[in-house]
Amino acid sequence: MARHVIVGKGAVGTTLAHQLADDGADVLVLSRTGGASAGRITHAAVDATDVDALTAAARGADVVYSCAAPPYHRWPTDWPPLWASLLDSAARTGAVLVAVGNLYGYATHGAVMTEDTPLDSTERKGRVRAQMWRDAEARHRAGDLRVTEVRAADYFGPFADSQAMAGPRFLGPLLAGRVVRTVTAVDQPHSWTYLPDLARALVAAGRTPDAWGRAWHVPTAEPLTMRELGERFAGAGPAPRIRPMPGPVVRALGLVSPLLREVAGVSDHFTQPYVMDTTASSRMLGLVATPWDTSIDETIAATLGRSGVGGRA
Repeated sequence: MARHVIVGKGAVGTTLAHQLADDGADVLVLSRTGGASAGRITHAAVDATDVDALTAAARGADVVYSCAAPPYHRWPTDWPPLWASLLDSAARTGAVLVAVGNLYGYATHGAVMTEDTPLDSTERKGRVRAQMWRDAEARHRAGDLRVTEVRAADYFGPFADSQAMAGPRFLGPLLAGRVVRTVTAVDQPHSWTYLPDLARALVAAGRTPDAWGRAWHVPTAEPLTMRELGERFAGAGPAPRIRPMPGPVVRALGLVSPLLREVAGVSDHFTQPYVMDTTASSRMLGLVATPWDTSIDETIAATLGRSGVGGRA
């Protein structure tokens, strides 16, 4: 059976590790701090920016998944050396590199995004992500390595962390019946990727040679506004009270919070439609998105299990 190495143990890396282990695969998860190994999942402490250390750890792997997530405000400084190390290691080991991507590289001005949409974002995080893919694609075409990128929208799901727009900071107060304060607008159509769907897409991309050398969108259910998403999670209970912070307030808070400063920089993701088409990836990878009712029920069950807050009626 193929040997799988995951770089990063955040929400995506953790979801992927469990997906692979549940499928019967042995998984090695690499991170700066390591972790407790259990069952088919082994953790090891490795600095992934050290290409020699990363190559040694990944030696013999069939697939390496890039699930690392530098702090939001440090993408311009932290991603380039990490990405260079991942590419160089893939070239040395011969493993297929399957990278978790996002939609930041696009500048669509409300148009639906496909895998063929130009990577012409002028926002600094978007420029970083676009250049990362250009570098990887060039090396793939040169025959130096094998790589694919799987691009997700804002994610939600059982292992979603506090960085997720629809993660614990959103669901915790919502499920407890409290006011939800958001740092974005909430009434524009938006694509939301379910974490288990992302994990399945990563696995499928890694084992589908025809998918290599290109980027793919995670098969994702129909778009919802953030308000509609809250209503879906509330179910038959009282209507959620979602209160977006005014833009000037978010920008002012950004003066002291690097995270909010970066969120303000991509406010257009929520002030206009931000929707991706996943037709091509569903056809290539043989996957369909989890229906909303199922993904919401599974996310609520996981959230209640962690927090003990009240659930929907």
